[in-house]
Amino acid sequence: MTQTQSLTAFIAAHPASVLVEIVQAKGSTPREAGTFMLVADAAIWGTIGGGQFEFMAIDNARAMLSGAGEPVMDIPLGPEIGQCCGGRTRISFTPVTGPVAEQLTRRLADEADERPAVFLFGAGHVGQALAEALAPLPFAVTVVETRAEALDDLPDGTAKQLTPMPEAVVSKIPSNGAVIILTHDHALDFMIARQALARPDLAYVGMIGSQTKRATFTNWLKRDGDGDAEMLSRLVLPIGGNVVRDKRPAVIAALVAAELLTVYALRETKTSERQVPHR
Repeated sequence: MTQTQSLTAFIAAHPASVLVEIVQAKGSTPREAGTFMLVADAAIWGTIGGGQFEFMAIDNARAMLSGAGEPVMDIPLGPEIGQCCGGRTRISFTPVTGPVAEQLTRRLADEADERPAVFLFGAGHVGQALAEALAPLPFAVTVVETRAEALDDLPDGTAKQLTPMPEAVVSKIPSNGAVIILTHDHALDFMIARQALARPDLAYVGMIGSQTKRATFTNWLKRDGDGDAEMLSRLVLPIGGNVVRDKRPAVIAALVAAELLTVYALRETKTSERQVPHR
C-alpha cells in the first residue's frame, strides 16, 4: 500500500479527524516544516517527530474533536516539556474535510512524483532484501529482471520490469536516477554498468561484488576501448562500502540504503548552495 492509499484508507475509516501540521520550525527540531499527521479519537496516521511535543499535539487535536482545543500551538522544545532539542515549533490544527483530504492526497502524489528513481537490476537474495529496505524510503523503486518468477515477492509499491535485455532499460531511467546492479550473471552486470556509466546525469551507479570484480570490469572496458578514469571513478563497487564486512543480504541492503540516502542528501545540499545568490 502506498502512502497515498494508506492516507485515503485512514480518512475513510476515521472521517472525524484533525490535520496536525508543523507550519514553522526554528533551530533544532525533530521534523521540518510541512510534516503532518492525522489524529482521530482512537487512531493516528503518521508522525510529526515523536516525543512530548507530539503527545501535546495529539491531546490538543483530540480536544478539538470534542469541541475544545486550540487552532495553533507554539511549542519551545526545551526542558520544560522534557525535550532538549532546543528549537521551537509552530503547529496548526485543521479539521479534515473533503477539500482538506483532497489537498493532502495531491501533496503526497506530488511528493511521490519527485522521488528519485532507483533501478535495481536483479531480484536475487540481495535484490529482494534491498527492495524491502528501500520500500519505506523516499525512492521510486523499479526492479528489472530476466526471470519472471524472481519478480513475484516484491514489496507493495515496487515497480517491476521483465525484459530479456536489461541493459536496454538504462537509457530510459530518468535523470538523477540510481542504478544498482545485482544480477546473477557477471557479463550482464558489466553490460548494464557500461551503459549506466555512459550517463553522467545519473546520481549513483553501483555494482555488487569485490575489488577483484572491479579490476576485471576495468580490464574488460579497457579492452573494448572504453573506461576512462573519470568514468570508472563514478562506479561504486563494492556497494555498501568496505567498513562492515558482513555479506548477509539484509546487512548489504541496509548499507546500500544508507549510501543512497547520503548521495541524494549531498546532491540536494549542493543544489541548494548553487541557488543561494552570492553577495
